Amino acid sequence: MDGTFNENDLSRVVEADRAHIWHHLIQHKPFETNDPRIIVEGKGMRVWDQNGKEHLDAVSGGVWTVNVGYGRESICKAVYDQLMKLCYFANSAGSIPGALYAEKLISKMPGMSRVYYTNSGSEANEKAFKMVRQIAHKKYGGKKTKILYRDRDYHGSTLAAMSAGGQDERNAQYGPFAPDFVKVPHCMEYRKEELGLGHLSGAEFGRAAADLIEEVILREGPETVGALCLEPVTAGGGVITPPEGYWERVQEICKQYDVLLHIDEVVCGIGRTGTWFGYQQYGIKPDFVTMAKGVASGYAAIACMVTTEEVFDLFKDNTDDPLNYFRDISTFGGCTAGPAAALENMRIIEDEDLLGNCTAMGERMLGNLHALMEKHAVIGDVRGKGLFLGAELVANRETKEPVSEKQAQAVVADCMAQGVIIGVTNRSIPGRNNTLCFSPALIATAEDIDAITDAVDQALTRVFG
Repeated sequence: MDGTFNENDLSRVVEADRAHIWHHLIQHKPFETNDPRIIVEGKGMRVWDQNGKEHLDAVSGGVWTVNVGYGRESICKAVYDQLMKLCYFANSAGSIPGALYAEKLISKMPGMSRVYYTNSGSEANEKAFKMVRQIAHKKYGGKKTKILYRDRDYHGSTLAAMSAGGQDERNAQYGPFAPDFVKVPHCMEYRKEELGLGHLSGAEFGRAAADLIEEVILREGPETVGALCLEPVTAGGGVITPPEGYWERVQEICKQYDVLLHIDEVVCGIGRTGTWFGYQQYGIKPDFVTMAKGVASGYAAIACMVTTEEVFDLFKDNTDDPLNYFRDISTFGGCTAGPAAALENMRIIEDEDLLGNCTAMGERMLGNLHALMEKHAVIGDVRGKGLFLGAELVANRETKEPVSEKQAQAVVADCMAQGVIIGVTNRSIPGRNNTLCFSPALIATAEDIDAITDAVDQALTRVFG
């Protein structure tokens, strides 16, 4: 892009946006005096705004989505060719790309066998919740309806998904929520004092943090708990990697109390952590896996709820009850653009070894962030997996007092002024919106990684001295 733009067109676009668009996640009052930001083009790791300014995108489209980078002509062509042949038919029937992508996806997920297409990550999670509730009626006499979710985890923005949301500021003012969703504690070792486990570390802490889930199950009554819904790595709640020993103990608990395990891969899925799915980093054997964002890298809308043959079989019993099957539909689960784009997205990841690149560049970025931690006392903790990383900012390393949300946002704004887009926990956890978030595309080069952390270095110096 040469940075040029027809002035008349630009003015019209900005005014149309200001007058008619309700943007996500932002306060619109500033638009009364300032222009909204318009992103007009993307190529590789970079995007350009309406003023022609180039930005290095370290958050894959703002919300962990554009895993293979911008401007992939082969994905666009795959979508075009498919839409010309068949754009849509309700998913009560099948389609060629739908069948082929399901086959390809399941080949990457040993132990899983069935794919349910849906509209978004929020809705994919709702499908799993509905299945758990229906299983409770079909198999447990209407009991085991409770779904456990974890503090700081996020599962979507519909009311049921928010009922399973562990981010209080995201949920504020939107209640009352659906019943029988029950919170369990987070597993963040850096903040283990909040859990009363400050004396433990490593695998001892990990197992003890998982034991807190068992305490909730016993308190609620194992006969009432149907499922546990967790992110493999907590995303918007602070990029929290699970401690050693945690997932082994979680699976023991689920098996002991006959609790279905639902892994939300909306952020971690399709390569973000260096494996196809984040749960594969930890040897997890889930009953449900949900995914969206990186499935087609944002080139088409697609989300999936994936489950096992054992779960699937519960919904095809041959009885006289006409209500025994899963009576659900997602209108745009029948769009063929999504699976067509997803097939080509997966081919690119395979052919370009982007899982390997994600692992290598993730290690480089983690090393760079640790080096910044040595230089800047304001960095209290660095954590992550693959190209999914966070740096928590604190006013005092001894007390771990967080910096203010305003200060953390100032770092993001400084990076933006330098032409680098990074993320930050944003009005999610009261008093804990202090973690810088990084999720560059899986195509990132060493030069890209260094440019991102160099910008953070300069921003921290300017904001905190």
